[in-house]
Amino acid sequence: MKIKDVDLGDYPIILSPMEDVTDPPFRTLCREWGADMSYSEFISADGLIRNASKSLVKLDIEDSERPVGIQIFGANVDSMREAAHMVASMERRADVLDINFGCPVSKVAGKGAGSGIFQDVENMFRITRAVVEAAGDMPVTVKTRLGWDEKSIIIADIAEALQDCGIAALTVHGRTRCQMYKGEARWDVIRDIKRNPRIHIPIIGNGDVRSGEDAKRMRDDYGLDGCMIGRAAVGSPWLFADVKHYLKTGEHLPPPSVKERVKAARTHLSRAVKWKGERLGVLETRKHYASYFKGVPDFKDTRIKLCTADTSVEVMELLEWVENNF
Repeated sequence: MKIKDVDLGDYPIILSPMEDVTDPPFRTLCREWGADMSYSEFISADGLIRNASKSLVKLDIEDSERPVGIQIFGANVDSMREAAHMVASMERRADVLDINFGCPVSKVAGKGAGSGIFQDVENMFRITRAVVEAAGDMPVTVKTRLGWDEKSIIIADIAEALQDCGIAALTVHGRTRCQMYKGEARWDVIRDIKRNPRIHIPIIGNGDVRSGEDAKRMRDDYGLDGCMIGRAAVGSPWLFADVKHYLKTGEHLPPPSVKERVKAARTHLSRAVKWKGERLGVLETRKHYASYFKGVPDFKDTRIKLCTADTSVEVMELLEWVENNF
């Protein structure tokens, strides 16, 4: 599968953009465990053009994680155009620029951005055309949902128009905005897009991919070009290795050992502290610890300690204890 000139191989397994999750420390870890590509946290176009530090820092990428995409969101055409130009003009720019038309949270969708764009589809097209033009030779992708609600599932009807705007790939999360993350993802609607004979760009599926079996079904039964893994990867970077192994062999890898889990947690924390500083680095890795040690017997008390430790030194000492006692 290619996103313009970015070759991701046959049926890539991609790390989905997730706010407060897919920062460089976690992206590089997932890449090392087999993710074929990853996307940044979503970045406010308005924040970028105001040079807000919180937005600018999200543009950081590591060469070791390539190929990588930067995702921007916004409801204003001029802001999105200017932000796209900024991203595409960076000296160490990402490989792909993605437009977020999928975020369902109220603070984004309520302002007409993210999946809120489904209430003004013409603005979706205006923004897409503007971003593609401003990005120049940088490939532009779109990540979106099925529609606003069950009565307006329209992505299969407008996918061709998005393609005509110049995007190089389309990722669809198989839920509506109103579903948020509830219910089952509808892959059949994504399949309908892929089956459209006029669609020639890659179609990537997202939503409810939690295992090698899910990824295989999305490929074999629904005919999609790639799959994107989101929440299931939080605290489980080895999921990518297992999925890819299953796709090749039909078998799962053995679960990671406690030493492998500890190594991943240490690496993640070290990179997070280096990138975000001590306080944020410690706080923002906590959400991963429950999954890092999921399934380890009698781990509840230790997990609580890991999630309440205030310093990286304390966490590292706890991890050493875990390695020696489990």
